[in-house]
Amino acid sequence: MHRLYKYIIIIMAAIAQTLSATAQINTEQVLRVGQNALYFEDYVLSIQYFNQVIQAKPYLAQPYLYRAIAKLNLDDYAGAEADAAKALQLNRFLTDAWEVRGVARQNLGRDSAAVSDYDEALKLLPRNRQIMFNKALALNSMKDYEQADTAFAELLTYYPNFDNGYLGRAKLRLEQQDTVAASADIEKALQINQNALNGYILRAAIAIDHHENYEQALEDMNHAIKLEPRLAGLYINRAYLRYTLNDYFGAMADYDYSLELEPMNPTALFNRSLLLLEVGDNDRAYKDLSLILQMDPDDYRARYNRAVVNGLKHNYDDAIADVNMVIDRFPDFSGAYYMRSEFLREKGQLQSAKADYDRAWDMAKKAQNVEGKVEDTPQELTPEAASKRFNTLLTIDNDTHIEEEYNNQAIRGRVQDRDLAIEIEPLIEISFYSAPTELKQDTYYFKEVDDINTTRMLRFVMVVTPNPPTLNDPDLIQKHFSSVDYYNSYIATHSPRTIDYLGRAMDLITVRNYQAAIEDLDRATALNPDHALAYFMRAQARYHALQAHEDQPATQQSGPKFTGGALDNKRIGLQQVLADYDKAIELSPMTAVAWFDKGNILYELGDYTSAIAAYNKAIELQPNLGEAYYNRGYIHLKLGNQKAGIADLSKAGELGIVAAYNLIKRVSRAL
Repeated sequence: MHRLYKYIIIIMAAIAQTLSATAQINTEQVLRVGQNALYFEDYVLSIQYFNQVIQAKPYLAQPYLYRAIAKLNLDDYAGAEADAAKALQLNRFLTDAWEVRGVARQNLGRDSAAVSDYDEALKLLPRNRQIMFNKALALNSMKDYEQADTAFAELLTYYPNFDNGYLGRAKLRLEQQDTVAASADIEKALQINQNALNGYILRAAIAIDHHENYEQALEDMNHAIKLEPRLAGLYINRAYLRYTLNDYFGAMADYDYSLELEPMNPTALFNRSLLLLEVGDNDRAYKDLSLILQMDPDDYRARYNRAVVNGLKHNYDDAIADVNMVIDRFPDFSGAYYMRSEFLREKGQLQSAKADYDRAWDMAKKAQNVEGKVEDTPQELTPEAASKRFNTLLTIDNDTHIEEEYNNQAIRGRVQDRDLAIEIEPLIEISFYSAPTELKQDTYYFKEVDDINTTRMLRFVMVVTPNPPTLNDPDLIQKHFSSVDYYNSYIATHSPRTIDYLGRAMDLITVRNYQAAIEDLDRATALNPDHALAYFMRAQARYHALQAHEDQPATQQSGPKFTGGALDNKRIGLQQVLADYDKAIELSPMTAVAWFDKGNILYELGDYTSAIAAYNKAIELQPNLGEAYYNRGYIHLKLGNQKAGIADLSKAGELGIVAAYNLIKRVSRAL
């Protein structure tokens, strides 16, 4: 459960320390534009402006502080801490920098360090309500209940009408098991502010956990939803209450609506799948569970339940494949062996089924003996009894983030809240077109591309871009077909030149005739075996040909032909792509984008260590290659190296890779 207290700190007043009198006017303007973007909650864009100021004048504290604030709003707590620390190194009298670093550290679970930062801030700004409040929360998180109680008492002495102060102390009382005092604080907060969202959430939690009064909890949750009708987590928790009260229709409606708000919310998908399974809608349950596993293949709750669904649908091979993965992860889970024995028996593999059944029986009996039970029949033998940890409805930790105005999950600019597919950044490619954005205006450098453009021997200018657009303009498409016709005529009547095959291949790639492009690039490399760009382009064409081949029905497939199965065919094709990138690197070893693309192919081949090495080289050659930081961070996370992964993602976000913030948030939730 994600327990961290999150805040959005928007600095609306000017920082006390003004810019140096010697600052150039353009630096001042860029900083001001960045501040405006920050004020209007365009956090990712504001970071790009602050980057420019930092690059020009790294001795200024303000741009580091502002960038820390932007990162904090994007849930990039490690990045915010580092930037606030740099601001304090340059000017330790920036009160806001102490506060920002304290909040970042608090969200990173470093509460003691956060308290130290808040103490420094309070020296500069005594009796600041928010800083005092944050310090009290941090002390509570440290389980220093005596100091936390003192901090809350002091806070409420100065601010007796601060509703969230009472709610924060109510959480402290609950951790001390004093529900009477907690309830009194909640009622006081609601008396001060009838719209205190967290008051209703906390009161509902007390009704559930301490009184099992689900009707009262439901009433409070209904009130909370009226106050925040766009929070998916509230509907998920209300669905749980409705289910407990046997209102299946209401529970399903809440899960459906929560998924309208957050279509890829794994808790809502999981809970809805269990409810669908319970009412016999196996097909929809299967779809929900498969969506979860697309996002997180290591979600064993979802995998176990998909095995159950596959069994009910008589898809025993798929069911066994899923339960095998559960057994690999939980080798002492007797219910999984019992379930697999049932699937094997249905397939007629009676000997293997008996072996699994006997193993499940022995494991369950041993577990009962350890617990001092003496039943003749193990109670944990059936999947229904054995798998409570795998098929129990989940709830969302509402966290009751004090300061309700800081809890709006739909704030413009909070890109980490958007549902994005989690995948690596794609290949950086050669194209005649690019699609720059506010965040990424520039294309990348490739010496051989620059050399060709300088000669003006091609009919269009080449660019190196991470985001080549799909052409939908019929006139533009026709221009490239006409260009292919031109090359056809020219090549038929002149001695062949490498540049002509390269030009025609680029046109063919543009109109997606990848196989013909590969043939032209074969001719180009035959004429000039030392042309790095030809190998790079052929790798690109081969990769897209593989993708096109995979996307076509078997009866219509064209492109590369191999004799193995689908996975073997793809692997062979990727090895050919990798060989071309290796040749391009051999001929042009300083080309960062070639190293980056090589890393992508190695990742697809499952060689994560070599992929990281390739991204390392790409970053060494081009330190502002945000895509390389993102992909390296993504792989670090897959390998379980969360610290390195988050550091890379923070840098990627700083360099304009928006998806980094969504992934940072998802990882933080799982910690």
